[in-house]
Amino acid sequence: MRSTFDLVVLGCGGGPSEYNLSGYLLKSCDTTWSQGIIALEAGSGIGALQHILRTTPSIFSATFPTAAESHPPPTAADIYSWIQCYLITHAHLDHVNSLVLSAGSQGASRREVFGLLPTLKDLQMVFSDRLWPNLASWDENDSSAALLYSTLQVDGRYKAISPHISVRTFSVSHGGHKAPYDSATFFIKHNTSGREFLFFGDVEPDSVASHPRNLEVWRAVAPKIPIVLSSIFIECSWPTGRADDMLYGHLSPEHLRDELVNLATEVMKVRRQQVTEAASSSASSDKPIRKRLKISPPSPGSLEGALKGLRVYIIHCKDDLRSTYSEPINQVIAGQVRALTDELSLGAEIISVEQGMHITI
Repeated sequence: MRSTFDLVVLGCGGGPSEYNLSGYLLKSCDTTWSQGIIALEAGSGIGALQHILRTTPSIFSATFPTAAESHPPPTAADIYSWIQCYLITHAHLDHVNSLVLSAGSQGASRREVFGLLPTLKDLQMVFSDRLWPNLASWDENDSSAALLYSTLQVDGRYKAISPHISVRTFSVSHGGHKAPYDSATFFIKHNTSGREFLFFGDVEPDSVASHPRNLEVWRAVAPKIPIVLSSIFIECSWPTGRADDMLYGHLSPEHLRDELVNLATEVMKVRRQQVTEAASSSASSDKPIRKRLKISPPSPGSLEGALKGLRVYIIHCKDDLRSTYSEPINQVIAGQVRALTDELSLGAEIISVEQGMHITI
């Protein structure tokens, strides 16, 4: 299947080290980087980009290069100038640090910042002329602002954020007791092909949340797997054994396994319904239903292979400052998730995301 998205990982960690924070550069595969980049999260920024370019100078000229992009390779300043907009899940500092620091020196036309209303209001508190100069505006006619707030609605619709890419937004919980702290989950859609991937910001498990909302996302995902949607980026901040009251609105491998089980359960419900509907609509045909569908009806209660064809990218692993593991913490956590899901034969491929990766979807 032809790839539809290019994504470069500026940062994928969950802190506390500041050099590797949530930040991804995204474009459609059928465009060049210089034609426009979406900054998906904005924790790590130009400093991380400079480091990546020192080690992999051709990373932004490997796909559909133009002469300007390949001779010589683009600089960090070039690439940052190509950012058209920001897509932000929530306004915690490890997700917006570079957006704030670079706002006064981006040297390009005004950029939109897409996010849920609570996220944008939190950013407004940063751009207050107190914590940081007020460089953002709600007013489309304010040409002096470096950034324009643009609210995403949880309304089941896709909103175009670039000529090639649209986003459907869900609100999920990231901690909170009396009221949940809102983070966002994005269905990111390639407008031409219709293919999508799913991106979570920080999120807590439904089994712990005072306001569980993940199941609604899984029910929207289930009919799309694996043809329309074959990639999910989801945080897993802590290794196994973390107590629920110490999660602070995040996932651990055990809880991520449970969330993937919930997704697999919804996938199997959809497939059983598809078989039932096909049987009902084809009752007059002499051809066997199973042969026409080219699948076997799922066994009741079985989740084996439910997520086959799905890639689950593990992000936002928190740094292990005490060096209690022989491997980097992101590889440790991804290995733990892999072992737990392999026990259930769910079929998903578990991938540890690394800073500097170029991922095609």
